[in-house]
Amino acid sequence: MTDPGTPRRRVLTAAALGGLTVPLLTACGGGGSSSAGADDPPSATSTGGNDGGTGQSPSALVATADVPVGSGVILASEDVVVTQPEKGTFEGFSATCTHAGCILASVSSGTINCGCHGSQFSIADGSNVAGPSGSPAGSVAPLPRVGIKVKGPNIIRG
Repeated sequence: MTDPGTPRRRVLTAAALGGLTVPLLTACGGGGSSSAGADDPPSATSTGGNDGGTGQSPSALVATADVPVGSGVILASEDVVVTQPEKGTFEGFSATCTHAGCILASVSSGTINCGCHGSQFSIADGSNVAGPSGSPAGSVAPLPRVGIKVKGPNIIRG
């Protein structure tokens, strides 16, 4: 039973989002940003250890090789978006839209996009570049940063 003060629409929306997004998205962590140097070795996958052959350590959010340059990945279950605005530079942001609290839907064309009302955020600094429902840039708060760092071929919380 839900709290009588909780609107039915919010409960149904949360249930729908949880049922659709969690199975489709992988986990991630975050905080701050980290830049990998040009001398860092390229990402490699591992075939042994306790990682199930994914190349990721158990504490890794995502492999650096899985974060496209000029784009990013949304790790909804960890509430983190990891982006790579420039080759070797990784940023971490909250995966929750600052407008209405929806989990962000996609990363493309240099923006992190909300599927609920169309807000868009910069992959470089999390700033709002397009507001909800066509409102101007800056009409909602930027995405909070999440601390991340590069450790070997992986992105970890940091």
